[in-house]
Amino acid sequence: MNTQSLNPIEQPVSKDGHSQEKVNVKEQNLTANPGDKIADKSESIEEKVKQVAVDAADITGDWIQVPTYFVVEYPNGEKKALHHVKDAEEISDVIRQARVDENGDRIWW
Repeated sequence: MNTQSLNPIEQPVSKDGHSQEKVNVKEQNLTANPGDKIADKSESIEEKVKQVAVDAADITGDWIQVPTYFVVEYPNGEKKALHHVKDAEEISDVIRQARVDENGDRIWW
C-alpha cells in the first residue's frame, strides 16, 4: 500500500484501471463542462466569440447552443468578452441596463 501523501493540486489518475499517475490539476484547467474553460488572456474577442460552451440536445430534444463568451459593447464604445460562468453577474447587470426600443435600437438606462 502506498502511503505517500499527495500535494493538494495533484490528483491520482488511473489510465488503465491499475496504475496511477500524478497529474497537476492546475495545469489541466479542469471544469465540469469543457466549454466552461476560460480562454487565454491573449485571445482576441473574435477568437472568444467562436467558442461554444454547450452544443447539445436538452431533455425535450431541442438543440441548445450556449456561447462561452458574450460580447458586450458599452455606451462609451468599449467592447468586452464576458465569460458565461465567470462573468455571469456582470452579464446580468448589462442585460438589466440595456433595453431595446420599438425600432430595435438599444436604450441604456
